[in-house]
Amino acid sequence: MSASIKASAKAYEAWLAAALDGALVEADLAEKHDRMRDGPFPFLRATYWRWAETVLEVCPDLASAPKVLAIGDTHVENFGCWRDAEGRLVWGANDFDDAAVMPYPLDLVRLAASALLARQDEAVGAREICEAILEGYAAGLAAPQPFVLERDHKGLRRAVVLPEPDRVAYWAKFAAPPSRPIPPRYRAALAAALPDPAAAFETFPRTAGVGSLGRPRFVARTEWRGGPVLREVKAVVVSAWALRHGGDPSIRAGEIAQGRFRAVDPHYRVADGLVVRRLSPNSRKIEAKDSIDGLLSRDMLAAMGREIAACHAGDLDRVAALQAHFASQPAGWLRDHAKTAARQVEADQKALG
Repeated sequence: MSASIKASAKAYEAWLAAALDGALVEADLAEKHDRMRDGPFPFLRATYWRWAETVLEVCPDLASAPKVLAIGDTHVENFGCWRDAEGRLVWGANDFDDAAVMPYPLDLVRLAASALLARQDEAVGAREICEAILEGYAAGLAAPQPFVLERDHKGLRRAVVLPEPDRVAYWAKFAAPPSRPIPPRYRAALAAALPDPAAAFETFPRTAGVGSLGRPRFVARTEWRGGPVLREVKAVVVSAWALRHGGDPSIRAGEIAQGRFRAVDPHYRVADGLVVRRLSPNSRKIEAKDSIDGLLSRDMLAAMGREIAACHAGDLDRVAALQAHFASQPAGWLRDHAKTAARQVEADQKALG
């Protein structure tokens, strides 16, 4: 049986501080604690380690499902857009920090539970949420492919492309912070990711996300050939799933991000315990504050389910087993498990005080 949430948080944060060699960002961690108290949905986002501890306790039958390299920290805000090597706008899963080998249904259950916790006034029912996710996942296993938005997926493109005023505001929020020194390892990673590594650039720390708050995160800003350029670097550690359940302790984020059924972001790199990515209005995470109704629409949830399948299908040797197990599940299985998991999240968030 897992420890209490307070004991669990204390133990995980002590481990994280050691894993980061003392570089834990205390101010960001304090913000994370505040966000955890804001409600069950931000609590879910902030506490993947707790999910890894408890989900098989409350959903024990999922432990026997076929295992695959999975996203892990799946939720409705873990999707975004980027430009691929051909300059095409692509939408898909955005964060793979906790990727690990685990029973494949866990990505679906966590996504569905997050939608249940994020909805407002229960405007979207649990049945509709889970049916859309399952519909997308089934289609994605049958014909896995990325969401390239240049020609197809007009509705999805409208939902994720920033309008002009928001694009101006996006760049403006990176214009104010003064340059500040950062550890040499992080600075070197940023310099290597810029279009001209020899050019001068400013650096400053960034506070973003929820789950990764407390880990060092920095941004480089420069001007290149007539316009602004941004790169971000963030510390990444062993997946909380592997930490709890064992298995391969290596960081698997780059492996799943570069999957065969993804139109890869060429600026996403994972090495030496760091994740580097490009930031721009077309390379960003889509958040619930932008439009919770849009994130919980049937089409969007189906797209999320389909993207999860595309990530899972990257392991071709596992696809047949996933399809067979998925087809054998009884009606309502995802809804029942998502509700159970969401109740556990709500209980933990309430016990946090």
